[in-house]
Amino acid sequence: MKLLDIPQNMLDIASDLLPDSLIPKPRQARHLAQKASPHLPTHLILNPKQANYDHLDAHSQALVKKTIEFFENRGKAKLKEDDHERTWYADFLAFQAKEKLFATFLTPEGYGNQDMRWDTFRNCALNEIFGFYGLAHWYTWQVSILGLGPIWISQNEQVKKRAAKLLKEGGIFAFGLSEKEHGADIYASDMLVTRQDDGSYRANGSKYYIGNGNKAALVSVFGKLTDTDEYVFFVVESQHANYELVQNVVNSQNYVAEFRLNDYPIREQDILAKGQDAWDMALNTVNVGKFNLGWASIGICSHAYYEAINHASHRRLFDHYVTDFVHIKQLFSDAYTRLTAMKLFAQRAIDYMRVANPDDRRYLLFTPMVKMKVTTQGEEVINLLWDVMAAKGFEKNMYFEMAVKDIRALPKLEGTVHVNMALILKFMGNYFFKPAKYPEVPVMDQPVNDSFLFQQGPTKGLGKTRFHDYRKIYRAFDLPNVNIFKRQIRLLKLLLIAGKPSAEQSKDFDLLLNLGELFTLVVYGQLILEKAKLANLEDLLIDQIFDFMVRDFSRFALQLHQKPSATRVQQEITKRMIQRPAVDPQRHQLIWERYAFAQKDQYEMNP
Repeated sequence: MKLLDIPQNMLDIASDLLPDSLIPKPRQARHLAQKASPHLPTHLILNPKQANYDHLDAHSQALVKKTIEFFENRGKAKLKEDDHERTWYADFLAFQAKEKLFATFLTPEGYGNQDMRWDTFRNCALNEIFGFYGLAHWYTWQVSILGLGPIWISQNEQVKKRAAKLLKEGGIFAFGLSEKEHGADIYASDMLVTRQDDGSYRANGSKYYIGNGNKAALVSVFGKLTDTDEYVFFVVESQHANYELVQNVVNSQNYVAEFRLNDYPIREQDILAKGQDAWDMALNTVNVGKFNLGWASIGICSHAYYEAINHASHRRLFDHYVTDFVHIKQLFSDAYTRLTAMKLFAQRAIDYMRVANPDDRRYLLFTPMVKMKVTTQGEEVINLLWDVMAAKGFEKNMYFEMAVKDIRALPKLEGTVHVNMALILKFMGNYFFKPAKYPEVPVMDQPVNDSFLFQQGPTKGLGKTRFHDYRKIYRAFDLPNVNIFKRQIRLLKLLLIAGKPSAEQSKDFDLLLNLGELFTLVVYGQLILEKAKLANLEDLLIDQIFDFMVRDFSRFALQLHQKPSATRVQQEITKRMIQRPAVDPQRHQLIWERYAFAQKDQYEMNP
C-alpha cells in the first residue's frame, strides 16, 4: 500500500515541525476563560421533548415532531416488549406510510411533491431520532436508503418513477449486495444474470444479510452477466414467485434476509446499470449510506446518557449520591464530551457532503469517518456509561439494555472498521503535505436537493483527492489541550517523514491501523474545531474535548511504539507523542456542573 507521496519541497513541512517556542502565536488567540461564560451553555445532545426543530422548514418540522410523538405515545414498555419479542415493526411502517415520511425525505427533487427532496441536513434529523428510539426503526430506514441509492444514481427513468410511486405508497427498499460466501467482496459475486434468446434475462443466485429483504417493494441487486462477465445492477420484487425468502439470518426485530433468485425473469427496463457503471453505483451508494451509521450511534448514546445520569443522580450508596463520587463525575464528563465531539464531527461532515462536486471530493474522507470513528466512539461512550450503570444496565425494562447490544452493531455494518481505515489511509499524504485552496464552507442547512450524491461519477483516483489546510483551524484556537494536541500532530508528521513505514512494515496491517488511528484523530479534531467555531461553543468545553483527544492520541502512539517491528526512529518519535493533558480542576468542575450533570432529569421516555 502506498501511504505517502512526500513532496520535494520540504521547507513548508519543516516549518510545521518547529518546536513550540519558535512558532508565532496566532494574532487572535483564544484563551480559556477563568470562569464560565455568562450565557447559557450550548447542549448538543438531543432531547426529543425539548427540541423544536425550528431550523427545518415547516413541513419537515411537523413530520419530525410527529415521529417523536409516535414513539413517545407508544412508550418505553412497548418499545422494550417489541425488542424482546422480536416483533416486526408493522405499526411504525404503517405510521411512516400514512405520513409519507420516507417518501418526503427520500424522494429526490423532480420525482415527487414539491416538499420531497433528498436533503442530507434534514435526513440526519430522522437518523438521530430513529437511533434514539431504537436501532430497529433506524435500520429499516437505513437499508431503504441503500436500496434506493442505485435507483436514484441510475439513468433508468422508468424504475425511478416506479420507486417514487412505491415510496409514496409507503414502500420500503433493500440493497442486495452482500453474499454468504463473499461478504461485501463484490469482486466475487455469484449472482449470475443470463441473457435469453428473446433479449430478456434470467437471474440465479443468492444474497445474504439483506435488510428489509422480506418486505421490500424493490430490491436493488448486484450481480454479473454470464456472457460478458460484466457487473450488473437490477431490481426485483420481494413478493415475486421466483424470489425465495430463505431465512432471517439474525435474531432480532429486523428481518435481515438470505434470499435466492430462481430463474427470476429480468427485463431490460429492470436493469439499472452494467459494467463499470454498475461497479461505481455500488461504491457510490455505500458512500451515501455509510454516513448514516454515525448518526444512529449518536442517537443511541444520547438516550443512554439520560438514562444513566437519571439513575446515578437519584441513587444513594454509602450515604452519598452516586454522582458525588469523583470517578463517576469523570466517567460522565468523558462520556458527555465524547458524545458532544461525535455530534460536532458528524454535523460538520454534513456540510462537506452537501458542497461536494466533481472538484471537491473531501467528503470521501469525512463520510467513512462518520461511519468508522463516530461509531467506535459510540462504543466508548456506552462503555463509560455502563461503568456507572453496572448491573442496572442489564435490566430488561431499561433502554440501556438495548443500547449496549445495538451500539456494537454499527461499526460492523457497511464494511468493517478495518475496511474503512484502509480507505482513509489513501488520503493521508495529500491531507498532510499537499493542501489545496477551497472556499470557506458555511453551515449547509438550506432546504435544497443534494443532487451530486447521485452523480458522483467514477470511483477511481481516491489518492488524488485534495483537502484544505487543516492547520488553519488549529491555529485559530489557543487553548491548553488544543496546543498539546498540535504538538502531537507535528510529531506525527515528523514520523511520516523521518520514520516512514518500510515496504515490509506496510504489509503489517495492524501497524497501519495504529498509524491510521493517529491520522484519524487529526481529521476528527479538525472538523470538531470547525463546527465548534461555527456554533460558538465555550472554550472550556472545547478544551475538555481535547483532553480526551490528547489521551487517545497518546494511547495509539504507545501501541505503535510497542510494535515489535518499530524502528529506533519510530520508537523515539512515538515516545515523544505520549503527552499528559493539561490539568485544570476548575475546568473539570465547570464541565461537570454546566454540561455533564446538567442533563439530570432533563429527559425520560414516556412509560
